[in-house]
Amino acid sequence: MTQAYDALVIGSGTAGQTAAYRLKRSGLTVGLVEQSDTPGGTCALRGCQAKKWFYEGAETVARSRHLSGIGITSPASGDWTQLRDAKNRFTDGVPSHTVDGLKDAGIDYIEGRARFTGPQAISVDGRDISARAFVLATGAVPMPLPIDGAEWMISSDAFMELEHLPRRIVFIGGGFISFEFAHFAARLGPADIRCTILEAAPRPLNTFDEEMVGLLSSASRDEGIDIHCSVEITAIKKSGEAFTITTKDHGRFEADLVVHGAGRAPNIEDLALDRAGIQSSRQGITVDPHMATTTPHIYAAGDCAKTIQLARVADAEAAAAADNILRMLNGDPPEAAMDYTAVPAVLFTYPQYGMVGKTEAALQEKGIDYQKSSGDHLGWPTYRRVGMRQAAYKLLVGEEGKILGAHILSDNAAGLINIFTLAMANSISAAALYHQSIMTPYPSRESDIIYMLKPLIS
Repeated sequence: MTQAYDALVIGSGTAGQTAAYRLKRSGLTVGLVEQSDTPGGTCALRGCQAKKWFYEGAETVARSRHLSGIGITSPASGDWTQLRDAKNRFTDGVPSHTVDGLKDAGIDYIEGRARFTGPQAISVDGRDISARAFVLATGAVPMPLPIDGAEWMISSDAFMELEHLPRRIVFIGGGFISFEFAHFAARLGPADIRCTILEAAPRPLNTFDEEMVGLLSSASRDEGIDIHCSVEITAIKKSGEAFTITTKDHGRFEADLVVHGAGRAPNIEDLALDRAGIQSSRQGITVDPHMATTTPHIYAAGDCAKTIQLARVADAEAAAAADNILRMLNGDPPEAAMDYTAVPAVLFTYPQYGMVGKTEAALQEKGIDYQKSSGDHLGWPTYRRVGMRQAAYKLLVGEEGKILGAHILSDNAAGLINIFTLAMANSISAAALYHQSIMTPYPSRESDIIYMLKPLIS
């Protein structure tokens, strides 16, 4: 017998939960399918929340080292194992809290692997289930890499479960994961630790501003993190307890640990999307601005969709999908639409790098006129007091003072970039933001915003 729902959500991460709760609150019958034995999603268990336990410790160590000689006589040292255990005390409770919360809300929790059998139906380990609408929120998994010996790499998940950090770590890929985890290791590992990042492209972090990435890379090298670009890895070989990474140009890198940091791919292989007429590619499930797939009553949100892989983006997409499902079931056209113009992204390195909007290269490529205010190795008192020598910023402003992009390298980039995100989302011009920021609590990182904006005020 086929069980029927008004809406069925596949995936229990942040996008899946957001959609399920929103649909249930509107009076629908809702089921949620999860194949993992640890429900809760990447963000809570293995991503955003989990990694911040290591970041907070690494930031404290880094900050105290920067203050050495200007007030701190004994810089902090970190204990990787203690931080891992503290992280696990948080993450261990996530699966049960996730399931209990769903059940308490009246959402049916269905364990098993979902596969479409048609546009309106799925099979979950042989159990037939139908729904009037679906939300696909299956997240992402480590991207497969065609490297001989790739099986010797550990994932970022496994990295956060290590008992201790070895002396030589090589990170494959120059993206978010490699930079953040290398910065954690550089502050929390043994005193003589050496981290190396190997990137196949001409530069790392290619979605970020090239000049700002150069400054972050320089700051990373100052902390003992080597970065090599245009590296084509041919093999990873194990010899005893060590590894050798060889490259096409006969380069060799020795390591005690090799970490997969080359990004994540949409987790959609087992869904049998073709049986429901859903288009997808290696970049994810094709969706329109309303988060509908090519099969109108089926929506996708979060890392499995062909959009931006960030947790808060997933939440916004899931909310839009749920709202449009409610309208669809009432016979109304979709209304909620995603706008990715002002999506902030933050690298939790130290210093942090936050950005929102366009890079300078993107504006130049599109021939968009802009003004720029920028500075690097800032000597402002706010940074001198904490011994930070690499602080930098870049603001890009277009016609009528419209903020087109903001880039911040700081110990508080997350907070600073959010101010520019809100300004962009609310169409606040550079001049208006300047005047609204004059009475910001002083002195603070936030009060420095008027120094960034002043060159743009005519």
